[in-house]
Amino acid sequence: MKTAIILAAIISGCVLLGAIPSKQSSIPSVAPKPNIVLIMADDMGYSDLGCYGSEIPTPNLDKLAREGVRFTQFYNTARCCPTRAALMTGLFQHQAGIGHMTKEPNNRIDYDYGVDGYRGELNRHCVTIAEVLKTAGYHTYMAGKWHLGSSTPDLWPRQRGFDRYYGLLAGASSYLDPIQPRGIWQDNEPVEKVSQPFYTTDAFTDNALVFLKEQNDQQPFFLYLAFTSPHWPLHALNEDIERFRGKYRQGWDVLREQRFRKQVKEGIATKDWGLSARPDIYPAWAEQDTAKQREMDYRMAVYAAQVYRMDQNVGKLVDYLTRSGKLANTLLVFLSDNGACQEGGVVGGGALSDINDPAKGGAISYGGVWANASNTPFKGFKHVSYEGGIATPLIVHYPASISRQKGKVVTAPGYLIDIMPTFIEVSGATYPTEARGQKIYPIEGRSLLPILTSGTRQPHEFMYWEHENHRAIRYGKWKAVGVIGAPWELYDLEADRTEQHNLAANHPDLVKKLDQQWNTWANTHSVFPKGTMKADFSKEWNFFKTVE
Repeated sequence: MKTAIILAAIISGCVLLGAIPSKQSSIPSVAPKPNIVLIMADDMGYSDLGCYGSEIPTPNLDKLAREGVRFTQFYNTARCCPTRAALMTGLFQHQAGIGHMTKEPNNRIDYDYGVDGYRGELNRHCVTIAEVLKTAGYHTYMAGKWHLGSSTPDLWPRQRGFDRYYGLLAGASSYLDPIQPRGIWQDNEPVEKVSQPFYTTDAFTDNALVFLKEQNDQQPFFLYLAFTSPHWPLHALNEDIERFRGKYRQGWDVLREQRFRKQVKEGIATKDWGLSARPDIYPAWAEQDTAKQREMDYRMAVYAAQVYRMDQNVGKLVDYLTRSGKLANTLLVFLSDNGACQEGGVVGGGALSDINDPAKGGAISYGGVWANASNTPFKGFKHVSYEGGIATPLIVHYPASISRQKGKVVTAPGYLIDIMPTFIEVSGATYPTEARGQKIYPIEGRSLLPILTSGTRQPHEFMYWEHENHRAIRYGKWKAVGVIGAPWELYDLEADRTEQHNLAANHPDLVKKLDQQWNTWANTHSVFPKGTMKADFSKEWNFFKTVE
């Protein structure tokens, strides 16, 4: 009877998504389907993990890297919600409807600009990973930050494929009392009050573990654990902060040099690239007086504590998977949604008294100077398409398939749209052509599984980015990047991944080719809107007025 119910659920899900299971997925395999765990950090810089150069202790993620693989050239979209849109759908974020930001009930800006690529919420021409994996018999759970639209219930996780949900629908909140100002949700209901003491990073993991422990059958599961750490506000547990206070008195300039040396030793960076220059508007550490240095040490200590606590929670999850005998057949993926965040100000946002104030959930931050260190060795930050904005650490742990690649550093490029096809391949699921009567855009990514098993795959010929008027295209070792309307910059990423030597003038034909290719992509993937824009489009988007 139980087997019949499960089979009926699988068939029902396939009908809902307008797909028929592939021959491979319809034949029982000898090995059980793997569990899939996807963990995302929020606003964490490229070098903030120990295995990517940091001095912050992250033993649990470091161990996953030693037993799995680390990618050095994996990319996100440079911003929270566009990254989540591409990650969850296997499409470019504009195709999914979130080319800019998501609209939320308490936002002063709607973010629905009246055109397909900029609706501010997931549209119905895409399906989520959860929706697809359900058709292959997976239980689907999510804990943490959603940020893919929350203005109406049909946009929420439970309505986009997740069986259970606990977390934050919006983009940020207080870590210590998330009821103010944004709120925590359990499935489809708001949580009226949280028990104190409370810390979101712990709560997200604890509730994810509840979901896993309550599962009473042998079906595989998909868990999406989306931490808000280390996104602002600067909120951390006092015992964690004390681990780091006083350890950043050497300042951001020395820290960047220390991290770069460690990256070179670890094989994450190449010495010949050199360390990107500190932005001219950012002061040197030595220019700060003693009081300011003490304050900035504390800000960085709180940020480090946030990263440390996140790693401890990853360890808590891995410990459960190990004790329950599930880790060996679990594909676990960890990454960050964008580069380190410079929001809040050059030397930090919010008053010192705002740090660890449960009632404060705004941009209380460690400042652009520390974010520059978090993104070592790259230039650029969250929002932009330089490597510091779009490069993410990616750790993949999958004992069943990567024995020959165990502990390796992978240099093959990839990006967010590759996650969905990877999960489809390992699960035997089928990507649909339509769902709920709507046509579904064809998947854009390519599976990473060949890299995990053999170390290589057929690469993307071109890779594309756009966010807030900032664009990029990669072609082999070449990357063109810049603001729409301004001349392209061109970098050889093999020799100069820190993007210090603009070679555009040396290769005009290549720049022309990449410009044409990027514009073709933009015009076919809802980057350039078709239709009438709403009149309240923000000023940074004036370039659309000139697009034919």
